[in-house]
Amino acid sequence: QVQLVESGGGLVQDGGSLRLSCATSRAIFSIYVMGWYRQAPGKARELVASITSADNTNFADSVKGRFTISRDNAKNTVYLQMNNLKPEDTAVYYCNAANGLFQQYYWGQGTQVTVSS
Repeated sequence: QVQLVESGGGLVQDGGSLRLSCATSRAIFSIYVMGWYRQAPGKARELVASITSADNTNFADSVKGRFTISRDNAKNTVYLQMNNLKPEDTAVYYCNAANGLFQQYYWGQGTQVTVSS
C-alpha cells in the first residue's frame, strides 16, 4: 500500500512562510513525479508545483517566485517551501505521486494551510 505522509501545515499571517513535507517509499520516490496540489473551499483542486526525479520543476503562475519545490533523495521526501504567503493561498494542500506512463496516481491525506490577513 502506497503511503504519502504529509506534515507542516498550519496558520500563518499574510507575508509569512511555511514548509510542507511529504515522505514516501523509495520505490515511489525514485520514479514518480512528486507534486503538491491544493483545494480551497468551493474550488477545484489545482496543481501548485511538481518535480521530477531529474529535478525538473513546474509551478502554477500564482505561486511563481514565492514557492519552491525540492526533493531529498536520502529521505525520500519532497518539500514545498512557501514564502510571502497570501490569504488566497489558504487551502488544503495535498501531496501527489504520479506515474503517467502507468496511469498510477497516489494522494496524501492533505494538510491545512491558513493565511490570515
